[in-house]
Amino acid sequence: MTPLPPVSRGRRAALSMALCAGLIAVLTACSEDPDAGTNGVGKLSADEIETKARATADAAASVRLSGTLVSKGGTYKLNMRLKHDGGTGSVTSKDNTFELLRIGDALYLKADAGFWSHADGKGDGKPSKSDAEVAGKLNDKYVKVPSGDPAYKQFRGFTDMDVLLEGLLGMQGELSKGDRTQVGGVRTIKVMAGEGAGGTLDVSLEGKPYPLQFARAGGAGVLTLGDWDKDFALAAPSKDETVDYGQKLPKTRD
Repeated sequence: MTPLPPVSRGRRAALSMALCAGLIAVLTACSEDPDAGTNGVGKLSADEIETKARATADAAASVRLSGTLVSKGGTYKLNMRLKHDGGTGSVTSKDNTFELLRIGDALYLKADAGFWSHADGKGDGKPSKSDAEVAGKLNDKYVKVPSGDPAYKQFRGFTDMDVLLEGLLGMQGELSKGDRTQVGGVRTIKVMAGEGAGGTLDVSLEGKPYPLQFARAGGAGVLTLGDWDKDFALAAPSKDETVDYGQKLPKTRD
C-alpha cells in the first residue's frame, strides 16, 4: 500500500479540525443563554416583569416622554421632560404646537398668535379685531395659566410625571411575555396585556428594568420613555417673557 503523501495528511488534519470547530460552534449556539449579560428580568414571569418595571419607574426622579398620544380630545405629539415637581416640553395637536412649563403649581403656556386666535362667532373662522390684538400680545410669551381656569387641569396633566406614568403604564388583565427586541439600541423584552386591556410594554434588559416604550392598545399611540434619572433644570421665565392674563385664559381654537 502506498502511504499518503505528507500534504494529504495535513489537509486531512485541517479538515478534522474544521469539523470539530464547527461542531463546537453549533453546540455552543444551541446552549447560548438569551439572558446572558442582561439584568435577568427576562427570566421572570410577565407579571413580575411588569411589577419591577412599574416600581423602577415610580422610584425614578425624572424621565423624557415622547411620542404620540391619542385620546377622546384628539391626537397629541408629546416631547416632555418630567420630574415629580414639574416638567417642560412641547405638545403638538392637530392645529397647533405649544410649550408647557410647570414648576410646582405654577403652570406656564407659550404659543404663537395662531394658537390664541379664535373665531368671532360669525362662522367665517376668522378672528375678530379684538381677538387679533389679544393674540398679538400673547404671541410667543409665557402665559401663566390660572389654577381656576378649566384648561389648567388639562394642561397640567401633560407636565405631571406621576399622573402620566400611572395612566400610561397601567396594564390590566392577563399578561404574557413577548419577543426580545431593542428600543434605541437597548435590549428589551415585551410584556403584553390581553387584547384591548392596556397594550405592549418594552422593558429594558440592561441596567435597571426601566420601561422604554409603551404601545397603547387599540392604536392609541406609541410613547418612548428615556433619559431616566437624568436631572435637568426648571426655572421660571423672566418677567419680560411672561404675561399674567388674569383669572381666565382667552378661548383658543385648540
